[in-house]
Amino acid sequence: MKEIILIKGGELVLKGLNRKNFENTLITNIKRKLRDLGQVKIENLQSTITIEPVDEDFDFETALERVSYVFGIAAFSRACICEKTVEDIYAKAPVYLKDTLLNVRSFKVEAKRSDKGFPLKSPEICREVGGILLETFPHLKVDVHNPDLVVTVEVRDRYAFIRAGQLHGAGGLPVGTAGKASILISGGIDSPVAAYTMAKRGLVLNAIHFASPPYTSIRAEQKVKALLSKVAKYSGPINLAIVPFTEIQEEIGKNCPEDYFTLIMRRIMMRIAERISREHHSLALITGESLGQVASQTLPAIVETDSVVNMPVLRPLIGMDKDEIIRISKAIDTFETSILPYEDCCTVFTPKHPKTKPRPGQCEEAEKGLTSMEELISRAIDDTVYSVVE
Repeated sequence: MKEIILIKGGELVLKGLNRKNFENTLITNIKRKLRDLGQVKIENLQSTITIEPVDEDFDFETALERVSYVFGIAAFSRACICEKTVEDIYAKAPVYLKDTLLNVRSFKVEAKRSDKGFPLKSPEICREVGGILLETFPHLKVDVHNPDLVVTVEVRDRYAFIRAGQLHGAGGLPVGTAGKASILISGGIDSPVAAYTMAKRGLVLNAIHFASPPYTSIRAEQKVKALLSKVAKYSGPINLAIVPFTEIQEEIGKNCPEDYFTLIMRRIMMRIAERISREHHSLALITGESLGQVASQTLPAIVETDSVVNMPVLRPLIGMDKDEIIRISKAIDTFETSILPYEDCCTVFTPKHPKTKPRPGQCEEAEKGLTSMEELISRAIDDTVYSVVE
């Protein structure tokens, strides 16, 4: 009996004339996820993608786990292929479903018949398959309102499929359908969630981290890589740039008004991130800021931060509260890593009374003490270290 994985594409069906491009990207991403599990045949059949193993020792459980992380998939399930005849469907249903049905008490059958030439209509398929299952498994009862298991029979142009239930996918859009952007990642709770959220909308991610040794340790960098590796389960490989920031922060500490330290640091980070992003074909920056969460995330501060760059800054968490962000971080398994006590450069030289409502021109005035800013920025970019996190 030939078993496959069925993939349902969710909002991809709404993409009109561009739908094929989205589906092709999704198939490419699935192939990349499964490439080391053996050869598979992937087809797109009437808004359903099928994954058919070629190798007999194909690891279905690992494949299902990996598929669950692929953005663009609304739901997925194991299924068996039947010939498009009532006889083959009737014969295979109790055999394929045996192990599953022995562990439930109630079920119902649903049928989807895209081939209108099939001799039975959907209600008839449900009645006949349900009757066979009740006869084969006497312990079962039919419950059409709240069954333990939903058995689905799909009749399509070339084949019929039988499946028992389905699992929720990661949703969103396939990574690679929306361009590329750079996430400014610290080591806290917010930025990994922001990265995940934008990858879910189809963005390929680059990442930029600012390191300030000896004020920050190598463990802080390792923490960032660990966080990105968890995001990469969904997004695919992430190019990481680690920017040396110690000299710049020390110059800010020596030459700028203390209450502007955080704002000036953020503005220089944005300048550096923009230059690195343009070199690596990112079209936007992403940050994990949430409006009003800390002093540098007031609206006036955000306006002054954005004013130094000429590319879009995406803030997917801007309207979320901390509880919402933490809930997502736990769901994607970044929370416990994020709270490890390895400080990032954002905590270095933190002012006692940070400026929260800068007026236009005040940040530029506060930066005048940095007479060698351009030289510092260029040196930091030249000394940036690159790697790939998977």
